[in-house]
Amino acid sequence: MTFRDLERPIDRLLDWDGTWFLARLALVGAYLLGGLMKLADWPGAVAEQAHFGLHPPELWAALTILVELVGPLLILLDRALWLGAGALGVFTVLAALIANDFWTMAGHDRFMATNAFFEHLGLVGGFALVAMLSRLRRRSRRF
Repeated sequence: MTFRDLERPIDRLLDWDGTWFLARLALVGAYLLGGLMKLADWPGAVAEQAHFGLHPPELWAALTILVELVGPLLILLDRALWLGAGALGVFTVLAALIANDFWTMAGHDRFMATNAFFEHLGLVGGFALVAMLSRLRRRSRRF
């Protein structure tokens, strides 16, 4: 068995349109779920924003729900994907700065917040990559 023998099935899997959708779903699933949970528990969503010092908390809760629901839908539908990815990217950076301010912490809390902060930055990279891939896919289908 050669390396190429292993590569062929992976190539087919990566070329399958279903993989494109499932990868996007994996990227945005937590945001979609978070938006639905906040929508189902409005008082909890408002309390979360107040906990992080965002005022008025009702406005921030509504904006959070909007971004967490509309952004993933744009990405899943591959329509204005760049807009959904950009909105979720900005949202994720802001959330990481607000909720994972590791530079103000010490000990185990600092360790946990540092990991969460950089995991969120990884998601932002994923949003940039999915927007770039969507653009490349559209361009390649024109020719």
